Amino acid sequence: MAKFELKLPKMGESVAEATITSWLKEVGDTIEADEAVLEIATDKVDSEVPSEVDGVLVEIMFNVDDVVQVGQTIAIIETDGDSAAVEAAPKSEITKEAAAVANVSKTVTAAKETSAPVESSDDRFYSPLVKNIATKEGVSQSDLDAISGTGKDGRVTKNDILKYLENRSASPKMESKAQPVQQAASKQPEKPKVAPVVASGDDEIIEMTRMGKLIANHMVDSVQTSAHVQSFIEADVTKIWNWRKKVKDGFAKREGENLTFTPIFMEAIAKALRDFPMMNISLQGDTIIKKKHINLGMAAALGNGDLIVPVIKDADQLNLIGMAKKVNDLANRARLNQLKPDDIQGGTYTVTNVGTFGSIMGTPIINQPQVGILALGAIRKVPAVIETPEGDFIGIRYKMFLSHSYDHRVVNGALGGQFVKAVKDYLEAWDSNREI
Repeated sequence: MAKFELKLPKMGESVAEATITSWLKEVGDTIEADEAVLEIATDKVDSEVPSEVDGVLVEIMFNVDDVVQVGQTIAIIETDGDSAAVEAAPKSEITKEAAAVANVSKTVTAAKETSAPVESSDDRFYSPLVKNIATKEGVSQSDLDAISGTGKDGRVTKNDILKYLENRSASPKMESKAQPVQQAASKQPEKPKVAPVVASGDDEIIEMTRMGKLIANHMVDSVQTSAHVQSFIEADVTKIWNWRKKVKDGFAKREGENLTFTPIFMEAIAKALRDFPMMNISLQGDTIIKKKHINLGMAAALGNGDLIVPVIKDADQLNLIGMAKKVNDLANRARLNQLKPDDIQGGTYTVTNVGTFGSIMGTPIINQPQVGILALGAIRKVPAVIETPEGDFIGIRYKMFLSHSYDHRVVNGALGGQFVKAVKDYLEAWDSNREI
């Protein structure tokens, strides 16, 4: 018999930790390779962690709601083999970061027992790890708000709070004197008071889902970060409508995939981004980061009705068949809650189809840290003026509105308007005889 360490796997760029939401297996259960052992949640997406080996689960290292770092051992599985197995580290062994927390925890036991859980606010976001450390070590909400963060947008990082705890443990008297000054320096302008909402006895109280809270915070953060401005343009997609109607049945038989309008639109948007690379950027402080890859985010519905944005990597390198397969795969896995963390990482520009819900246009909120997002309105059959060499006449055309929201800090009206005009031109120049 040998023991195998099941570690929290790497889950895409920028994801360093996850919260355990449930254990799917118990100690003593038999596990097969690739079978899910537990469920985790990151600030991006929920996911399952499968076993890498066959065996029996003999030890669980963390409880539900514990925050675990990527690479940490989360469970021990006993296997039949002995050559390639890795002996489990004693449960008492901890990482350097955990040791630092453990050292300072001895001095704050009393404070820990009386401290209330800390929360993120509209002004400051705290990661699950930072909140977990603050709660365990008795750091009050006001003390946490007073810590000067070194992370992005002034966020408090793990190292910031560990340094604060070490300083507090070393010189508590000095800290108590300096604290009011620190709080005054970091104090945010007071927000206008919002009148409390009073629920009557007949009202239903519904708790927001975890994903709903993340989306809400993300939207508020985006509006406070970017100077949103919009450009609207109407596109005649009659050629695309008639072409798709002609080829969709043959495409479905040959490829086993439905040909929707989404991959067609995505292809045009990827081409426009290649023409206007300054729409494919991010802003970090006073520095513009020009992205090499065109990774299109595609707003999709989850099974519970929440929205998520899976990413089509290198979208400009895909042909229409590849684009259709990728769009269908991501949309289907989003509905089944089977997206992986890497599926929603690295987007450089986002597209949302508000026409799915019958809207003819919308003013979407930018998906940070991007600088633009395009809303696709519903396709409508409308009367329109058609210009011909013989004169103008009224005809029935299929048209849609494109609504482009962009960050006016770095994208001026000319660039924002030219980009969405390029998308329109690509759609209207569609080849009605195109082979697929």
